[in-house]
Amino acid sequence: MSMQALVGPLLAMPRPAKRILALIVDSSFCILTIWLAYCFRLNEWTVLTGVQWLAVLVSLCLALPIFIVMGMYRAIFRYAGIAAFLAVLKAIAIYGVAFASIFTALSVPGIPRTVGILQPLLLLIAIGLSRLGIRYWLGDTYQRILHKNTLAKVLIYGAGSSGRQLAAALTNNAELNVVGYLDDDPKLRNGIMGGLPIYDPSDLQELVQTLNIHNVLLALPSASRQRRNEILEQIRKARVNVRTLPDLTALAQGRIAVSDIRELEIEDLLGREAVAPRQELLDKATLGKVVMVTGAGGSIGSELCRQILRSGPTHLILVEQNEYALYAIHGELQKLSELYDQQKVQIVPILCSVRDRDRMEHIIMSWCPQALYHAAAYKHVPLVEQNAVEGIKNNVMGTLITAQAAEKYGVSNFVLISTDKAVRPTNVMGASKRLAEMVLQALSAERQSATHTNFSMVRFGNVLGSSGSVVPLFRQQIKDGGPVTLTHPDITRYFMTISEASQLVIQAGAMADGGDVFLLDMGEPVRIADLARRMIDLSGLTVRSDDNPEGDIELSVTGLRPGEKLYEELLIGDNPETTQHPRIMKAREDFLFWPELSKRLKVLDAALDRNDIPAARLMLAELVSGYASTGEVTDLALSAAEANTAA
Repeated sequence: MSMQALVGPLLAMPRPAKRILALIVDSSFCILTIWLAYCFRLNEWTVLTGVQWLAVLVSLCLALPIFIVMGMYRAIFRYAGIAAFLAVLKAIAIYGVAFASIFTALSVPGIPRTVGILQPLLLLIAIGLSRLGIRYWLGDTYQRILHKNTLAKVLIYGAGSSGRQLAAALTNNAELNVVGYLDDDPKLRNGIMGGLPIYDPSDLQELVQTLNIHNVLLALPSASRQRRNEILEQIRKARVNVRTLPDLTALAQGRIAVSDIRELEIEDLLGREAVAPRQELLDKATLGKVVMVTGAGGSIGSELCRQILRSGPTHLILVEQNEYALYAIHGELQKLSELYDQQKVQIVPILCSVRDRDRMEHIIMSWCPQALYHAAAYKHVPLVEQNAVEGIKNNVMGTLITAQAAEKYGVSNFVLISTDKAVRPTNVMGASKRLAEMVLQALSAERQSATHTNFSMVRFGNVLGSSGSVVPLFRQQIKDGGPVTLTHPDITRYFMTISEASQLVIQAGAMADGGDVFLLDMGEPVRIADLARRMIDLSGLTVRSDDNPEGDIELSVTGLRPGEKLYEELLIGDNPETTQHPRIMKAREDFLFWPELSKRLKVLDAALDRNDIPAARLMLAELVSGYASTGEVTDLALSAAEANTAA
């Protein structure tokens, strides 16, 4: 039993009861010290008999009235200081004079005179030490209890082993005070585990009010995504902040620590289960091969590297133009190689832009990769819209240069990471990615019989955890007190976890025949406004609106950004084909054949070289079916040049 469990009931006693208890304790000290005084005087352990009990009676009759009059029971023992101890000293001095006068100065037959002197001294020691002990014992414990009561009170959802480990880890936490568990198991409800009660989750709303609950911690690492979402929907009504633990894989290496508690990620807010990858497809794509990843330091590129490393290639070539991003992913992969037991994999960091033809050809010629995953791209819609020349050069010409180098030096498989924004694009980023797809389709069709390179592309929507994701933005806005900004109240997006998307990319590449456009099944689109509301609810806050003017966080609509669409699509045509993987489909999209496309690309490249943005956008519109800009040209360099000309 903990010290708090022992002291808590004592501290909770009413003051009159505490005073009576103190009187009883002091009376016991009077009796004990009389007996000890006899034993010290006689130099042997003895039993009080006959007239010796007179000393006990006199001691009680003298001591208790004096102690009461001197205010010894008005002080709060846990706060006892110098003044309280001086009061004890004075009271016992008065008592000692009276007691010694009776039994030492006057004397009583049968009671040694030394008892009149020894007993007051022993009583001073006993009462003094008792007050000192109470001061430190009760006082420190009371401060801890008081401090704990000021902490944010939490309930742990899940009374299994993970929940128990989490409660133990939080025992001395300076921020959170665990006051109980929630569990669905009817056998556990209303029970006590580790001194903490187990409650029915259906009572959460009432518990929030009665226990002043601020947080619920999910300790359900093995629960399915569907079950977690059912629980989150139930908790959402209670208006508490919800945090969670990582999955079982992350917990397998050791005990749970407080640092493992994290905010809900968007995958916790979506209801779709990830499909386990097919190992034979992963092995076919990368096992025992030299694999190159361009854009290796980006969100998708870095996750591709992590997944590829697991499969055991002989070499992993990292191509990245950002020095720090390359440094970071190289260091991380070196550590992961030990964790994955892949120390034999040679990880090669190479600084290079995919637009540098000579450098790319030299790299591919030197390392002879068998599989190349092309993730190097500019992807942020507003930024590419405002920097169209760089966006098109990197996304289109960089893909062309890399693909031609791969073909020239016999790369077996070339996989382009594409996007749902390439479908009927309304922005330069989407149009440039669709044109990059068309480049690979044309190269595949033109040289299918002569080349050893199998070109394919994988098209998917937003990945969770990638740079620029709305979730970290919304979370920070909620922490800052709002508003949470939406570009449109009806905007929707597809979402997939970054690890699942990367695994599916690798598996799709393993199934490619040449010129394939693969589509990843992203599940149902998510309304961003609903996502924002759910995040606010699960932060323990409320949305401020006309119906709830006292709410905590406002939703602010800022308007669609240049080139932004209300919703995204994955398919230009109809009736995608199924593949051997349930989450991967195949599309047959129209494209221009290489003789015609190559001529148009030269015209586009010339326009880019002279920074002719209108001509470049016009060429994009001619090449990419369905491309229609949603507004005026917003290129920042062009706008500045026009402003200077006008001035």
